[in-house]
Amino acid sequence: MAENPEKTIESIEHVPKSERGGAFPPFQKETFASQILWLVIAFVALYLVIARLAIPQIGGILAARGNRIADDLTEANDLKDQSDSALKAYETSLAEARGRARALANETRERLNAEAEQARRALEAELNARLAKAEEAIAATKTAAMANVQGIAVDTAAAIVERLIGAAPSGKAVEDAVAEVLKG
Repeated sequence: MAENPEKTIESIEHVPKSERGGAFPPFQKETFASQILWLVIAFVALYLVIARLAIPQIGGILAARGNRIADDLTEANDLKDQSDSALKAYETSLAEARGRARALANETRERLNAEAEQARRALEAELNARLAKAEEAIAATKTAAMANVQGIAVDTAAAIVERLIGAAPSGKAVEDAVAEVLKG
């Protein structure tokens, strides 16, 4: 089969002849100036939109955030000052409570010491009184015993002399002799 030059089959896609074999449209010399013009117009429009709308909104947001941060820092400093003053008040009241506790303990200790001293003095006085009574009783018993000893000594001396000499001596002579021996 021979090919017919009039009936050439083209591809399925239809591409106009003016576009076949041409360069990439943005790089064509004929359209470059208009593309630059539209780029400048689009850039200026975008700049104006950003400068007039977006930047003031962003600036407002940044200012609001800055104000909020400053307010938060001020509030935090106020709360820190309050907590510091509360801590100082707590420490002051704690020191006062400790001082009152020490004073109360010292007062109680002094009162108990005074009561103990008073009880000791009363006990000493009672013991001294008992001791004095006991000493008096001992002295009375000693005096009574000495009186009995003298009587016993007189009786014993009279009995010894009577046995030795066979005759009883006079009572007055024996009492005088015993009294003289007991003195010396």
